Parts: sequence; structure tokens; C-alpha cells
Amino acid sequence: MSGVHAPSFHIAFGTTDYGLRAWVTGTNGTLETTLAYWQAIAEEVRRLTPPSLLVVDDMEGLPPPPAQLLQFVQAMQGQGMEAVRIAYVEKHAEQLPEVEFAGLLANENGFDARVFADEAAAIRWLRYGER
Repeated sequence: MSGVHAPSFHIAFGTTDYGLRAWVTGTNGTLETTLAYWQAIAEEVRRLTPPSLLVVDDMEGLPPPPAQLLQFVQAMQGQGMEAVRIAYVEKHAEQLPEVEFAGLLANENGFDARVFADEAAAIRWLRYGER
């Protein structure tokens, strides 16, 4: 198990039978923090080239405002994330609408991503879901 630590977040990485798992903790609330932790995940994806990626977001604070979500998605293009199936688990149910909006934007911009409220459902989709 490896990890990345920055002042506002920590990512614990682990490899699994379905690919790479990234558990993100800390405090979010800005586009800069969101970009920083996703860029760290993208670096690990490029290094390991897993077939799929599970991101478990257990961060405090809110996601970036909706107006910045497209900017975030576009900033992630070309970083190798288009090559993996991405399941994103949002541990804070009240944030699901914003995160689901980001997921829609991601799919419209070339990513294979799906948002889940439950980690077991996300893992099932990564292992057995439609491609």
C-alpha cells in the first residue's frame, strides 16, 4: 500500500483484482485541491496502467462549485484517465448531486466514469458491469 500526502489531502493506494483503489481523505472545497488529488491519482494510473480505478472520496468539505466542474474535467483530459474505467464513491450522500453532475461532464468529455454512494456497488460495476 502506497500513498500520497499533501497539506489538504492524503491518498492511500492499493492494488486489487479489479485494478487500483485510491482512498482520499482530508479537506476539499477548492478546484485546486480537487485537481491536485486527481493529478496524483492520474500519475499512479499512468505508472501502474490498471484496467480500472476505484476512488473512494472520504474528504471533509464540499466539492468545487458546479461552475468549476467543467474546468476540472477539461484539465484532466490527456492525463491517461481516459484509458481506465473509473468508479467514484462519494461517502457524503448530501454531495452526490454535485458529484453526479461532474460524472456526467466526465462522460461527455471522453471518460468512462460512474458515481456511486456505495463501495460494494462500485466494485461490482468495475468487475462485472457493462462496458
